Amino acid sequence: MSDSTDSRAPLTVLVYSDDVSTRQQVILALGRRPHPDLPELQYVEVATEPVVLQHLDAGGIDLAILDGEAVPAGGMGIAKQVKDELPACPPVLVLTGRPQDAWLATWSRAEAAVPHPLDPVQLAEAVSGLLLPRVPATQA
Repeated sequence: MSDSTDSRAPLTVLVYSDDVSTRQQVILALGRRPHPDLPELQYVEVATEPVVLQHLDAGGIDLAILDGEAVPAGGMGIAKQVKDELPACPPVLVLTGRPQDAWLATWSRAEAAVPHPLDPVQLAEAVSGLLLPRVPATQA
């Protein structure tokens, strides 16, 4: 039975892409709750690398979804930088240009990769896999 009055704090997901339509595709694909065991998601949309770094450095982000095709700063390079520089870096999911680019996501130290065009089911599964371990178990 699903409880629509979930009292758990929402999880914050940063969505980075220079393309507003890519950011919207991610948010629409995931919706408010991509898995019944997760609290609701709230989104922070970001279009530039400096703002991504500012948000991640400030904390409070539970997951970063970074567009590997973004310009001028691609999500894989940003992922590598934040994984190297931030001791409390949240999990990172990189959106790759194609499935064959998954090895680049591994180089970037991202915990997951999903290729364009976005498959909502694949994206929801990847996001849930990264966020579920961060959520305390609920008491039945």
